[in-house]
Amino acid sequence: MDAAVVEKYGMVIGVSVLIVFMFFIIVDLGRRSGAGKFGLVILLLGLGVGMLGFVIKGVLTYFLDL
Repeated sequence: MDAAVVEKYGMVIGVSVLIVFMFFIIVDLGRRSGAGKFGLVILLLGLGVGMLGFVIKGVLTYFLDL
């Protein structure tokens, strides 16, 4: 297995794990602050846009590199 392949899969898996961890941090932040359902949705939308951008970038590069 080539080093570039290991780096590619390691990066995808590592960042994916961090995205899931950040999701749980945002949910915990919303619950501890007492933001309510609407506040939690706003937190997820506001802070989750960066994570969504990373996912969209990965999907686009996958389909455009075909």
